[in-house]
Amino acid sequence: MSNGSRIAKRIRSTLFYIGALALCLPPVFVFVWMILTGLKTGVQNISYPPQFIFSPTLENFRAVFAQYNFFKYLMNSLIVAGLATGLSLLLGLPAAYSIAKYRQGRIGILILVARMTPFVSYLLPWYIIFRYLDLIDTYTALTITHLIITLPMVIWLMISFFESVPAELEDAAMIDGCSSLQSFRIIVLPLVRNGIATSAIISFIFSWNQFLFSLILSGPKTKTVPVAVYNFISYGKIDWAGIGAAATLIVLPVSIFAFFVRKSIVQGLTMGALKD
Repeated sequence: MSNGSRIAKRIRSTLFYIGALALCLPPVFVFVWMILTGLKTGVQNISYPPQFIFSPTLENFRAVFAQYNFFKYLMNSLIVAGLATGLSLLLGLPAAYSIAKYRQGRIGILILVARMTPFVSYLLPWYIIFRYLDLIDTYTALTITHLIITLPMVIWLMISFFESVPAELEDAAMIDGCSSLQSFRIIVLPLVRNGIATSAIISFIFSWNQFLFSLILSGPKTKTVPVAVYNFISYGKIDWAGIGAAATLIVLPVSIFAFFVRKSIVQGLTMGALKD
């Protein structure tokens, strides 16, 4: 390799890392600032210039659980996100398989349009329907509304996985006496398990972080953690330390989980993007 080629390669590599650093720094800075906010007192959070050297305190985190019953909100989010993810897989896997196998592209486009439509446009119809059915402040209402987010995501992620499964395997299963359902369950699903795991993880994260539907359709019994942050905002005061602690408790578990399964997510998305 000539000196010119080596220099060009180093320049491209340097520019790549500079670009990656420029993209990563803003979200990392916001994430660190959020954690520091939860570790400061109220006076330290409003001081100017900002204090970066201080004695951290866990009092804000204790207050979140002691004064605002935050554990209940965490359990509500876990239940709603778990139900939404489970139902999305139950309904989305057969739908994605059908679209992939029978080349139902128009249905896939309709699902994509439904996912791209602003969520606020669904809000009023859902609210009227659930109020009429007396389902406001129930897990049923929140789970159904979260399906608008998670179900199209599962379908669109899984279509490419099902398209990558060779049709000859299913034909061989049919010859051996399998029904269509048995072929789908025994042959196809094990081959796309990486895609299923990826879809489940991403759907759970999006449902966990959903705010708008939970804000309008939840209540004292089913309030989720994103909505619970509103407890720290009153007419005359904003508890920045409490918001920082609550936001850290919301983001940190999902961030840690995503960090440990990042290889599965990348592998699943990469495999779904490749076809034989």
